[in-house]
Amino acid sequence: MKITVLGAGAMGSLFGGYLSRNNDVTVVDVNEVMVHAVNLQGVRIREKDDSVILCHPKAVSNSAGIGFQDLIVVFVKSMFTISALEGNKGLIGPDTYLMTLQNGAGHESKLLKFADRKHVIIGSTQHNSSVIEPGFVSHGGSGVTSIGLLDGESECLQKIAENFTSCGFECHTENNVQKQIWKKMFTNTAASSLTAIYQVPLGFIHTDPEANRMMRQLCKEAVEVANSLGLGFDLEEVINDVEKVCINAPNGYTSIYADIRDGRKSEVDTISGSVVEAAHVQGIAVPYHEMVVKCIHALENKNNGI
Repeated sequence: MKITVLGAGAMGSLFGGYLSRNNDVTVVDVNEVMVHAVNLQGVRIREKDDSVILCHPKAVSNSAGIGFQDLIVVFVKSMFTISALEGNKGLIGPDTYLMTLQNGAGHESKLLKFADRKHVIIGSTQHNSSVIEPGFVSHGGSGVTSIGLLDGESECLQKIAENFTSCGFECHTENNVQKQIWKKMFTNTAASSLTAIYQVPLGFIHTDPEANRMMRQLCKEAVEVANSLGLGFDLEEVINDVEKVCINAPNGYTSIYADIRDGRKSEVDTISGSVVEAAHVQGIAVPYHEMVVKCIHALENKNNGI
């Protein structure tokens, strides 16, 4: 397949690298340092056993002339999704699928500005990654990647799922992919958000009793909101799943952790903030989530000298 990955950060490099094993992959990023590093040395991926694999996608800062792609995977920060797609709309043909595996919810509304509902793929992935240096990422955790179409009937995506699996990402199609997105969001809103506030790896959320208590409260709120939407989650199962992520990736550093560490604006509004927004619509109180959003925005303000 001809695949373009928008964004050469932690997840874009990870997916661009792995997918280049069996596909013609181009990674697009406005950061010239990132582009130069990938073209010079390839994408280096450090695995959990400290081994390093090397992959060779192409990298460009300008996609003009590349032509229509079979699949475009969006891995830029959510606030840059529309500008990234607008800047690369020459890649989008009548048969091009647009896929978002970004953290949080609601990204499909942005993709629908550039493709019809039959060509917008939403999904979630249990893989996580962090940048060591441009072109070099740490693959902190792995698991299943779930994809689907907005209106179900996602069996037509089976070839894409099989392609991803052949490259090292176990991938399944789902007719109720929104449930999978919320399942991933539980980890992001209940654990990843705390790694940003505390500036710690995921393992700390499991081992520290106060951090673990906070995680459980955040899970409780998020599950109540999700179930008000008819998604039918079991709270104890959700808590156990989040615990497993923290246990299995004790030294895993999340992207939102790195955003706060490096003074960047985070995606908290599309992660914890999306829980708050849905809770307000449903008339549900979520004080822990509201506090998390305010704390992370305060840290962003501190980093920016506000």
